[in-house]
Amino acid sequence: MSDNPFFSPSTLVFELPPFAEIREEHYRPAFERGMADQLAEIAAIVADPEPPTFDNTVVALERSGAVLRRVRVVFENQDASDTTPVVQELDAEISPRLAAHHDAIHLDAALFARLDALYRDRHELGLDAESLRLLERRHTAFVRAGARLDQDGQQRLREINTQLAADAAAFRRNTHEASLAGAIVVDSADALDGLPAGAIASAAENARALGHDGRWVLSLKNFSNQTELDQLTDRALRERLLTASLRRGLDTNGPLAARMAALRAERAALLGHASHAAYVVADETAGTVEAVGAMLGRLVGPAVANAQREAAELAAAAAADGVAELGAHDWAFYAEKVRAERYDVDTAALRPYFELERVLQDGVFFAAGLAYGLRFTERPELTAYHADARVFEVTDADGSALGLFIGDFYARESKRGGAWMNELVSQSRLLGQKPVVVNNLNIARPAAGEPALLSWDEVRTLFHEFGHALHGLFSDVQYPLFAGTEVPRDFVEFPSQVNEMWMTRPEVLANYARHHVTGEPLPAETVQRMLAAENYGQGFRTVEYLAAALLDWAWHSLPAGATVEDAEAFEAQALAEAGVAMATVPPRYRTGYFNHVFSNGYSAGYYAYIWSEVLDADTVEWFGGNGRPVRESGELFRAELLSRGGSRDAMDSVRAVLEREPSIEPLLARRGLK
Repeated sequence: MSDNPFFSPSTLVFELPPFAEIREEHYRPAFERGMADQLAEIAAIVADPEPPTFDNTVVALERSGAVLRRVRVVFENQDASDTTPVVQELDAEISPRLAAHHDAIHLDAALFARLDALYRDRHELGLDAESLRLLERRHTAFVRAGARLDQDGQQRLREINTQLAADAAAFRRNTHEASLAGAIVVDSADALDGLPAGAIASAAENARALGHDGRWVLSLKNFSNQTELDQLTDRALRERLLTASLRRGLDTNGPLAARMAALRAERAALLGHASHAAYVVADETAGTVEAVGAMLGRLVGPAVANAQREAAELAAAAAADGVAELGAHDWAFYAEKVRAERYDVDTAALRPYFELERVLQDGVFFAAGLAYGLRFTERPELTAYHADARVFEVTDADGSALGLFIGDFYARESKRGGAWMNELVSQSRLLGQKPVVVNNLNIARPAAGEPALLSWDEVRTLFHEFGHALHGLFSDVQYPLFAGTEVPRDFVEFPSQVNEMWMTRPEVLANYARHHVTGEPLPAETVQRMLAAENYGQGFRTVEYLAAALLDWAWHSLPAGATVEDAEAFEAQALAEAGVAMATVPPRYRTGYFNHVFSNGYSAGYYAYIWSEVLDADTVEWFGGNGRPVRESGELFRAELLSRGGSRDAMDSVRAVLEREPSIEPLLARRGLK
């Protein structure tokens, strides 16, 4: 297909993929050619008669695979954001082939021999700091991929990687299908009593889009406790909704998860590690399983004690309504009632002050201007991958062009749940590329002509994901391997969590929290009550998170040869042994829909959120108390951390900002765990 748009670099601004030209039939030929081209490039590196040099081996490897890189980012973005049966079928086919392609490169003995020779002499090559780190990181990647294994070991490793890639694709597909099948259809708007009028209208619009005209549909979000649980007055409907959420995927994904955990354990043993968790964490900032275990263990006791105190309080509130026993489906509802009574905050009544466009322009973008001097100009003439996706050009403080930001905010049947950031083009001085980044959210689409009004949690998510976007946009590295969010998994959430602080900064909150009809600002006393209420429910939120992190850790701490016959029973035992088994506080993700760890790269790494929050809480205190103006602090944070990507040790970047070692104390205070 000579007209395949992936075969040559895009001619659009910032090399934005030419979405108007891309069709589904372009993907397979582009993957075929992309893999073939890269293998030919690798063969040329190996065949070079000259002795290995940094340029003819390491830089040549960094330049390889341009076609594959272009098609892969676009395909994976569509699979997550606007999937189709054709795309899902191709994902199932191509994922194991990509795993085999990765192995073909990393298990090439001649290529590794060149790389190994350079690594041995690395301190005599006269390399600059980033180039030296590139050589070291490439060498580490090859070793961790099995380059030192014997022939039999490498063959088994190839088999495991191919099977795991196929299983991950199946897990994604099963989760998507189970979430669609678990949607709650109701016949009367009366059943949705308690939800705001806009949410009820969105449920009707959702039903229409899903072919249930005249009814109302609550689609499942990707996490356990659904957002409607805090407002629905119909207790039976709350139970039905939470049960659908918790049970999805167990039948199909439970056995799949068990097989994947066993294969990962076997692979770790091949590579010399006691478990997959040990293999993963050895290359993260945590360093050892003992460090992760100590951190999580320190949090469990105080978190559970807090949650038990909260449960007793909520049980009393439920008893006043005649509820004999507080259920998991009651928690959010009564927590909202207690919060409203104690702090006089009605979260549903806050929604009119958080209209999507205003939060985006006068909150998220405004904060980026305040801290970093950025400006955003919408470019409606640039076509994105879906009609909902909006393209903005980002301009730096000095007027120079920084890159493109694409915002895709609404939920739809073709989009997976949750919120995330993708990079369609990664910054690299070597390749002469500037960044093109995407934020995806799953905000309920409002009825025609109505505004999209956000919950407080959705406002937080918008700021959080934009923190990832800034990490990609501010990237200023030579080599693609280090661009943007190419950092350790237990570090990548840190910048995005820091960016959440701007949502409550007085000068930012006052700028965006205005009634969408009257323009009146959110009253100051309401702001104070809302901020006071922020810490309420930390016991629940911490236990909910820890249960998921410890469940991930249990699956991936299994030794080679261990088998799990019943995923649900394993899960129950793991939570009990970890001390976080509370019937009223289910894990944020259960095994059946834990996409983070079974299909999205967070295996043995879900602890990263709380590990990163240690750095986040400390950095937020630094931003507020270092004596510098906001812009000066922002520029320092950008220069020493956000722009560096993976080009230097992540913790060195943290120390360069804080000018000291980070402390866990601000996190303990934030979560009420001191």
